Amino acid sequence: MSVDGGVLVRTSEPPRLRLGQRLRELFRHREVLVNLIRKETKVKYKSSVLGVAWSMLNPVLYLVVFYVVFTFFLRSGIDNFVVYLLAGIVPWALFATGLQGATGSVVANGPLVTKVAFPREILPLSAIGAALVNFGYQSLVLLAALLVFTYPFLGPALVLVPLALAVLLLFLTAVSLATSAFNVRYRDTHHLVDLALLAWFWVTPIVYQGAQLVAKNLGPRALQLYLLNPMANVVLAFQRALYGGTSTDALAELPDPGIAWYAGRLAALGAVSLLLLYVTWRAFYRMSGDFAEEL
Repeated sequence: MSVDGGVLVRTSEPPRLRLGQRLRELFRHREVLVNLIRKETKVKYKSSVLGVAWSMLNPVLYLVVFYVVFTFFLRSGIDNFVVYLLAGIVPWALFATGLQGATGSVVANGPLVTKVAFPREILPLSAIGAALVNFGYQSLVLLAALLVFTYPFLGPALVLVPLALAVLLLFLTAVSLATSAFNVRYRDTHHLVDLALLAWFWVTPIVYQGAQLVAKNLGPRALQLYLLNPMANVVLAFQRALYGGTSTDALAELPDPGIAWYAGRLAALGAVSLLLLYVTWRAFYRMSGDFAEEL
C-alpha cells in the first residue's frame, strides 16, 4: 500500500471485491489450487513409513481412547458407541484440521505471497482441500466400522451426508477466510483458534448425547441455544444418517427421528454460512492487499 497525496492506494489488489470477476479468477488459477493441495498432502506425510495411513489412524486413536473411557470408566449408555463416535469424529476432524491448516496457510506460504501474483484465497482453500482429502481416507475407517459391525445404515437418511458435508465446507470456508486473514496481522490468532477448537469439541455432541442431556436437565429453551452451535447441527446430521440409519433404538437416542428436521436445520445453517462467507470474503479481500507488506 502506497500513499499518494494523503490517500492510501492499494498496490496489489483492486479496491473492491467483485464476486463474479473473482470467481472467474479463482477458476483460472484452479491448477495452482490443485498443486497446492497436492503439496500440502505430500509434505504432511513426507518421509513417513505409513504415509496416508496416519490420517486413518487419527480417528482410530480417538475411537480407542474414548471407547475405553466411556465404556469402562464413564459409561455413556449409548448403544453401538463405536458407530456413534465415528459418525461424529470424522466430520469434526475435517472441520478442526481444515480450520487449523487454513488459519496458518497465508503465513506458512509467506515467500509465495511476496513473490507470486495469484488470488490469496487459494491458500486457505488449499488447506481445506488437503483436509478434505484426509476426510476421504478417514471415511473409509467409518465405512469399515459400519460393515464390520453389520450396522443397518443403508436408508433414505443417507441423503443427509452430502448435504451436511456441503454445509460443513461452506461454514468452514467462511470461518477460515476470517482467521487466515487475521492471523497475518495478529499471529496470536492461530493459538486462539486451537483453544477455541478444544472448547468447541466438548460443546458438540460427539462423545455424549448433548441434545438429550441439555433438554433433560435444562429444558427446551436451553436446547435451542445449544443447537445454535453450527457444528452440533452438522454432527447430528451425520449421526442421524449413519448412526440413526434404520435402527429404532438408535433413533431414540437422537433429538428428532425425522429426516426433514435435520435437512431444515442444515438448510438454515447453509443460508447463514453463505451470508457469513460473503462478509468474511470481503474482509479477507480487503486485508489481502497488505499481506505482502505484513509478512
